[in-house]
Amino acid sequence: MKILYSCLSKSWGGMEMYTLSAVEQLQSQGVQVEIFCLKNSALYLEAKQAGVIIHTTKSNGYFNLYGIFKIISLLRRINFDLIHTHASKDLWSLVPALKLIKCKIPLAFTKHVGSFIVKKDFLHKFIYGRVNISFAISEVIKKNMIDTIPLPEGKILLVYNGIDLKNFDPKIARRKEIRNEFCVEEREILIGMMARFSPGKGHEEFLKSAKNLAEKYNNLKFMIVGKASYREEDYENKIKDLAIGLKLTDTIFTGFRKDTADILSAMDIFVFPSHAEAFGISLVEAMAMEVPTVSANAEGVLDITIDGQTGFLFENKNSCDLSEKISRLIDSREKRIELGKAARQRVKDCFNLEKQTEKLMKIYSSLISENR
Repeated sequence: MKILYSCLSKSWGGMEMYTLSAVEQLQSQGVQVEIFCLKNSALYLEAKQAGVIIHTTKSNGYFNLYGIFKIISLLRRINFDLIHTHASKDLWSLVPALKLIKCKIPLAFTKHVGSFIVKKDFLHKFIYGRVNISFAISEVIKKNMIDTIPLPEGKILLVYNGIDLKNFDPKIARRKEIRNEFCVEEREILIGMMARFSPGKGHEEFLKSAKNLAEKYNNLKFMIVGKASYREEDYENKIKDLAIGLKLTDTIFTGFRKDTADILSAMDIFVFPSHAEAFGISLVEAMAMEVPTVSANAEGVLDITIDGQTGFLFENKNSCDLSEKISRLIDSREKRIELGKAARQRVKDCFNLEKQTEKLMKIYSSLISENR
């Protein structure tokens, strides 16, 4: 089985990270996978470091002639059995290329981000008409796809993003080393969140809640992991100014960290205050590390957390309710352990990358067999 993965994105976020993780997991199962991406993009650099075979183009615009002919050249040189793209814009290069050379290989598409624009006009029907199967990463994305793109519901399957549990194992994590790095004493309870600095991620609610909790307890520290997205540096500065204004002197801003599992293991409570997500991958990662979680009862979370069993949900955008739910965990070490254990088990059952990859491989095999 030889597959081409496509993701023409400049960013380095959940979609791009998952694309590379999926490629590496498929390779571990003996599947040959190569990546089509933008030259010198974050995905290109990370995939190159991982030793993945890469094919590049210069831009990812709609009906990009350069990209179309790059794909045609690639498909004429290499006999791929299937193409799987993780960015909807890629379809505008892939589909014309496939049509021009009358290539019949299956085309799969994963939707990672929702859209509020209905795309059921003639051009979109032409593009999506060539898609053999599509995957939604959460229930909210599946509904969004049904509402906005011209694909029959039977071609839209729910396949959650997964994480590699070998990389997220609390037994081998460097909890003590990370806490020592940031001068967090063992008696102190470290409460953290992990997200890029972007409006809607809930940084304001996290800090306002931290202020409430700091007035009630004297053994807390707070950590925010992540950096600003391109052109959102002003928002990051705004959040740091808010922390200063609230006199939260024990708030740690780590910047971007690659050692995600170790950073999460250092936390005693993980907060996921995002107002809406396609799928909360950092929430799943925290759960895999047996860290008890408090999350907004928002889109992209309800697929993941079972309230009171694998974590607590708080009212979206309500910092007071967030404070109250975090307090329940501060007050009970036993509850923290109970929720943490249940959370990891849920990840094993529902968000295990190995299991999700096996599901994908069966679908791939079926599509390839039908095409032959």
